[in-house]
Amino acid sequence: MFIGRERELASLNRMYTSDRFEFAVIYGRRRVGKTALISRFISDKKAVYFMGVESNAKQNLENLSRSIMEFRGDMYADTSFLSFQAALEYVFQLAEKERIILAIDEYPYVARSSESLASTLQLLIDKYKENSKLMLILCGSSMSYMEDHVLAYKAPLYGRRTAQMKILPFDFADTCRYFKNFSDMDKALIYGIVGGTPQYFLQMDDRLSMEENIKNTFLNPTSSLFEEPENLLKQEVREPALYNAIITAIATGASRMADISAKIGESTSVCTSYLKNLVELGLVRKETPYGEKASRRSIYVIDDNMFRFWYRFVPANNSIIARGAADLAYKRIEPLLSDYMGRIFEQICTQYLWKLLLDGKSPVEFSELGRWWGTDPSTRSQTEIDIMGEQDKDTALFGECKWTNEKVDLGVLETLKKRSGLFHHRNVSLYLFSRTGFTSGCIDAADEAGNVMLVTYQDILNDMIFCE
Repeated sequence: MFIGRERELASLNRMYTSDRFEFAVIYGRRRVGKTALISRFISDKKAVYFMGVESNAKQNLENLSRSIMEFRGDMYADTSFLSFQAALEYVFQLAEKERIILAIDEYPYVARSSESLASTLQLLIDKYKENSKLMLILCGSSMSYMEDHVLAYKAPLYGRRTAQMKILPFDFADTCRYFKNFSDMDKALIYGIVGGTPQYFLQMDDRLSMEENIKNTFLNPTSSLFEEPENLLKQEVREPALYNAIITAIATGASRMADISAKIGESTSVCTSYLKNLVELGLVRKETPYGEKASRRSIYVIDDNMFRFWYRFVPANNSIIARGAADLAYKRIEPLLSDYMGRIFEQICTQYLWKLLLDGKSPVEFSELGRWWGTDPSTRSQTEIDIMGEQDKDTALFGECKWTNEKVDLGVLETLKKRSGLFHHRNVSLYLFSRTGFTSGCIDAADEAGNVMLVTYQDILNDMIFCE
């Protein structure tokens, strides 16, 4: 089932209908749905689709030649072009007469096997672009390669592209659209467990309970998800063991550089290099307190929910999982899920606030949202704000998110008011988000204040999912 990607498809279709040369660069993490997007786009169009393989130039040239022959309708042709230039120029020439799409998937594999490929494409684009109706798509999962060798200023293809798309995981709303049969609460849990990566959706069954899904995948040694994080790291990095150690340290509470370094027994200089690569892979994110560009208080968090869940729970239970004791492993994990979901709920609430802004319903026209943490000067103690966003120096919103079984009471609202006062904005909007609702005292105080919005998880679902 294909869901989402409406904006990306609309952009690709606009390019297609221009009837002039177009060149789109599509890139993003593995498993995120880039190939599915391209397949959907070209399904009703004349297109040469070629996926590069991690092999030598000869093998990739033969595969490209076969794709071109199939496009011509010669399914059984056993001929191969003598060079990439000859093969590509043939397609460029075909596109002088009619609109044709040439999609090269996993471009980095092909380009690494043939060092002159980028320069060859540059030559052909410059030669044919004025009279060509070709729509060229280069797609890759190696984000660093695509950014450094395709999009970067010094890259041979720089300045030739007419569009670029970084494909991100689905948000909470699109994830819910895929898992229509889960209960409302399980929709939040599934987002917290597999995130928005389409390939991982296929491993889950919304006809089963979340307990059964977790046991069948993360707690099952024969499941592809059981070894997915480690396998993905092996594809992307040279020393997966150290990367594993760093991600595990973050997942189990070490968020600052010094803490990560101490936990894994490596110097901060070594950790800095490895964390930089994990950030580039989209697996880890460096956070600074809202409003600070660079800070000694920066922390590192896992940016992919499936990795966050896996590293939080699987390694600690690996021995009993390997012995087939999925029931026992789940019994240990289940009491910790509510605490785990706290940060996930913050993600969902942040996406809700962005939707309000885009729909013109937000009282504060912020340009970014983030968390803030620091010292409260009145108590000299550490404090934090779950969500914060500013319109200008006078206007801001502050949010607190509670994923608990208890209703949020007046004390939580009073605490949020106090923390918002640390920033001295004159116009403040306060958002309290709750999984299960609010006490009557909290509701009365919010009504009296006039600047407090009380939002339940059900309200979020109604506005983000069920209203469509």
